[in-house]
Amino acid sequence: MISELTKNTYFFLVLTLFFSFISYGQNKTLKPKKKSIQLNNVSAKKIETGAQQTHLYLELLKVKNIAIVANQTSVIFKKNNGYTHLIDSLLSLNIKVKKVFSPEHGFRGKADASEKVANGMDVKTGLQIVSLYGNNKKPTIEQLKGIDVVIFDIQDVGVRFYTYISTLHYVMEACAENEIEIIVFDRPNPNGHYIDGPTLDIKYKSFVGMHPVPLVYGMSIGEYAQMINGEGWLKNNIKCALTVIPLKNYNHQIFYHLPIRPSPNLPNDVAINLYPSLGFFEGTTINAGRGTENQFQQYGAPFFPKTDFNYMPQPNFGSKHPKHKGKVCYGVNLKHEKHLNTVEIKWLVDAYSKTPKIEKFFGNTFTIHAGNKILEQQLKNGISIQEIQDSWKYGIEKFKKTRGKYLIYK
Repeated sequence: MISELTKNTYFFLVLTLFFSFISYGQNKTLKPKKKSIQLNNVSAKKIETGAQQTHLYLELLKVKNIAIVANQTSVIFKKNNGYTHLIDSLLSLNIKVKKVFSPEHGFRGKADASEKVANGMDVKTGLQIVSLYGNNKKPTIEQLKGIDVVIFDIQDVGVRFYTYISTLHYVMEACAENEIEIIVFDRPNPNGHYIDGPTLDIKYKSFVGMHPVPLVYGMSIGEYAQMINGEGWLKNNIKCALTVIPLKNYNHQIFYHLPIRPSPNLPNDVAINLYPSLGFFEGTTINAGRGTENQFQQYGAPFFPKTDFNYMPQPNFGSKHPKHKGKVCYGVNLKHEKHLNTVEIKWLVDAYSKTPKIEKFFGNTFTIHAGNKILEQQLKNGISIQEIQDSWKYGIEKFKKTRGKYLIYK
């Protein structure tokens, strides 16, 4: 006869396997072993990214074949203000990194917006680099062959039309379809202190906006990944086996300086803070500083009324073909604008009012940048700034209820 102890042991193993099976596809956030720090003390502590907290994830990677979604921001910061790239660090720890996937702007972050990013090989490590921009936005079955775990570690800036969250979506979807685990190394959101702007109408879904969220959504990349998974936004409502390695000493009200520019045309904290408001100009004929050293810190056009402030866009790092190349643009300098807690629509209204009727203001991509057709019509109808902002409130409040379910930090 089987002893009572054997029966109990067998029952416990079956129960463990059962719960392990049903947990596949659920969000999981690893918690540091130390007691959590009170929020009122957080600002005095140095933020640690998910990548820095190797003790939380190295055991999850041992004896597994790893693919990493990474770019120039995928680093582990050191005490002396230096850093090493995540891939170099993991290889030095004998983690079997097999492949690198790169987003828009490429693995080294040097390509223009919308510029085709080619596949290649990393000279330093010899690893294959597969571009997830252009025709191949989603890893294929062949590209994921032999991979056990995908790590996603890219610095986001918290704006819907910034394409790294679209890359995150497609990577999660590919992992779900191929039953591959995905681990997101969390990083702070420099625009995580507020929620504002028009909410995406899903009819205008594109790579510069895939989810029904406001323009500025106030979530870290790890929190956002949990929302994609939990809300069933992946194709056919599938879910992936997701683990988030959380930030330490972080909350959404902390100012975070990005030590590495997240993309070629976001060179500093001012540009990153102004980007949600000036990014609308990407879908217009107005130059928002591309082709200068003050990207997303000014705007102008040759046909604006002449002012003391002017500049001439020229091809440069991150912008080979800027709008109004070689022409004097008159406009507005925002380099010394106060730190924003809202999406400012006044500059878009100003630019529209200064554009002569003979000039075409709205481009083909304005609707997908705005996330709906409403904003364009509001501008054409001369709706006031306050009325435009009021029209966002319902979508924002609805989103906040969804967002609240997935927050890791207050």
